Amino acid sequence: MNPVIALVGRPNVGKSTLFNRLTRSRDALVADVAGLTRDRKYGAGKVGERDYIVVDTGGISGMEQGLDEKMADQSFQAMAEADVVFFLVDGRAGLTPADAMIARHLRTTQKKTYLVVNKIDGLNVDLVGHDFYELGLGDFDLIAASQNRGITLLMEKVLNELPAEFDRLEDDPAIDVRGIKISVIGRPNVGKSTLVNRMLGEDRVVVFDKAGTTMDSIYIPYERHDKQYTLIDTAGVRRRKNISEAVEKFSIVKTLQAIQDSNVCILVVDARDGIVEQDLTMLSFALNAGRALVLAINKWDGMESEEKEFVKKELDRRLTFIDWADMHFISAKHGTGVGHLYDSVEDAFESAYMNLPTSQLTRILEDAVMDHQPPMVGSARIKLRYAHQGGTNPPIIVVHGNRVSSLPDSYKRYLGNTFRKVLSISGTPIRFEFKSGDNPFSDRKEDRIFNKSKRKERVKQTADIRKAKQGKLKSKRGKENNKPK
Repeated sequence: MNPVIALVGRPNVGKSTLFNRLTRSRDALVADVAGLTRDRKYGAGKVGERDYIVVDTGGISGMEQGLDEKMADQSFQAMAEADVVFFLVDGRAGLTPADAMIARHLRTTQKKTYLVVNKIDGLNVDLVGHDFYELGLGDFDLIAASQNRGITLLMEKVLNELPAEFDRLEDDPAIDVRGIKISVIGRPNVGKSTLVNRMLGEDRVVVFDKAGTTMDSIYIPYERHDKQYTLIDTAGVRRRKNISEAVEKFSIVKTLQAIQDSNVCILVVDARDGIVEQDLTMLSFALNAGRALVLAINKWDGMESEEKEFVKKELDRRLTFIDWADMHFISAKHGTGVGHLYDSVEDAFESAYMNLPTSQLTRILEDAVMDHQPPMVGSARIKLRYAHQGGTNPPIIVVHGNRVSSLPDSYKRYLGNTFRKVLSISGTPIRFEFKSGDNPFSDRKEDRIFNKSKRKERVKQTADIRKAKQGKLKSKRGKENNKPK
């Protein structure tokens, strides 16, 4: 099986930088800001033929309160579930009381711990790090994560010292992104992380009564009823004018990447606020990516019946263009209605990845054209001949015909509604591509035009020659008549 390596330490010692190096990715946000990582983040890495799992954690200072205390709990959970712990310290800052506190906790866990001194670039390696012997963790390893220095030697040493049980190869659901990838998206503080924890059945991500608690996209593989899923908790996206920190801008980029990477998006809306412009912006992100969609109207508990009726009417009025998406009224805090989200997610996923035979699509197209023919363009009618599938997630239907560039949007909507109804597609948008076939006789037409011009030219030349001959003949006769007798 694959070993689990947890990266722990106080804030801003380079854990996320090392995580990106070990996974050869840019999955973890990195900036010169303490406390950027707030949840456990999993990634897969490999050295030679040896695979491993890396867990990035938030920093521990020992003085946590409120949100920081929640972050520290995530780090301690990561230590408990790990096989190996990398305890990172800052070689430039030297030993701190927070380092001593973490070391005391690690000695009580009796986990296999490696003391890793980071940020040694530009320092004298013979002098750096000697004060860390006071932690009682034995020898240490020197690395410079930002320069990728010493990391390969460290990993080879760690993997070679692991017990033989980790040499066995078997699937581990904690490393692979499997099954249906579900991204939970929405504005800040609408209950996305609470919903993720409720769907998982555990406090997996940090939940705090403050907007912007989640700052990175967290991938969480798990299994439910013998089915594989991967939940993606994303950062809330605010209006652009309210975004001031560079870190938050990077979080938005990670959210958009998570939408692209998912199979189904759950858009979480605050029922008390109703649908607002930023909800529609998030909705447009998902639709432009072509992702399947499920709407979760959260914080439904405690509302008066009159308020609920007003919210429902507003949602129906403003979301008529996505009437194909299932809408659930839930309470993520109490779990009301959360279980029904899985049914809609399954239906949306199956619709997004349907395999549609060409014969069936062409038959639906012919029936649609027979019921309502395309409009006329000039003196000729647009002709739609056949259709076939061009892709999945979202389903893409390619329609071939003549003059399709002139097909009006109203007729395209008619085709979309017809195909959706006949094929029972729900929860996912449908995209159409219209293609005009090349005229196989276009070259012959050009040849006819060329031959016609040549023929005209030959006729003209023949006429000129005939006129010239007639002129010569008249001149000759005139000369003969003028001769003296």
